[in-house]
Amino acid sequence: MSTVTDSLLSIVVPLYNEEDNVVLLTQKINESLEGYNYQIVYVDDFSTDSTRIKVKEMDDKRVHLIELKKNYGQSLALAAGIDYAEGEYIITMDGDLQNDPSDIPQMLEHAITEEYDLVTGIRQKRKDSQVKKIPSKIANFLVRRVTKLDIKDNGCALKVFTKDIAKSLNLYGEMHRFITLLAHLEGAQIKQVPVKHHARHAGVSKYGLERVFKVVADMMLLLFIRKYFQRPIHLFGIFGVLLVILGVLINVYLLIVKLGFGQDIGTRPLLIFGMMFIVGGIQLFTIGIVMELLIRTYYESQQKRPYRIKKITIGDGKAT
Repeated sequence: MSTVTDSLLSIVVPLYNEEDNVVLLTQKINESLEGYNYQIVYVDDFSTDSTRIKVKEMDDKRVHLIELKKNYGQSLALAAGIDYAEGEYIITMDGDLQNDPSDIPQMLEHAITEEYDLVTGIRQKRKDSQVKKIPSKIANFLVRRVTKLDIKDNGCALKVFTKDIAKSLNLYGEMHRFITLLAHLEGAQIKQVPVKHHARHAGVSKYGLERVFKVVADMMLLLFIRKYFQRPIHLFGIFGVLLVILGVLINVYLLIVKLGFGQDIGTRPLLIFGMMFIVGGIQLFTIGIVMELLIRTYYESQQKRPYRIKKITIGDGKAT
């Protein structure tokens, strides 16, 4: 089988209770990447079954197992795997065998020959229930409408990144759903390609309709990050100044009424509103300044990772 690169590839796969899938997944990855130089980075997100044991029993020197100290969720598990990955190209996928590793070579070819920073899959003929499809459609619709980024399938976990783009992503919370958008915000050139999709081989899905609410909450956060993260004073400061101006105008009007027409303004609700607008505006402007200082501190200080690794095992060897 001809290969398109001799560079090291890192396949990063978060695992949570995938004891019945991980061995077959490893076999399929090995078959699909025959002739390539690669490592498989499994990140066990504190599984409660025998996933970790199954991985170690394979005794495959290309398999690196990262065990997290507790269940952090898919985003931080991905972040841990990406931080550890050594490859020039980093491939992410799910551990439930719904993604097909045989799609990786053609995606990799697009990334290398056409110089894309990210090649992401569009799942064809999805084998999911409506419980998973509905939140996914809502998320895709929101991303397209709010960001104007025309990504047809944000939920597809099968992606090929260049090393610099993958390691520049700051994943936390539930941001793995918007990893393509985060890459776009980092300046990535993105290509979408159709990929195969299979029904879950074993185990149960970890997703439900509650994802709809998480998608909306995360989208609101992304909107703030996209427009105001580096300059929060532009959001809070502008609203603060507008409120102060409105409060001053109200109080000037009341002063004219008092001095010019001799009317009593002490008991008028408008006076209270005027003072509230001024105080509230000053508070918002102050919040903007404080957040500016926090952002500067964030960029200038050392960044600590929001996860903790218990140990790392290569093959069935000792922890390093």
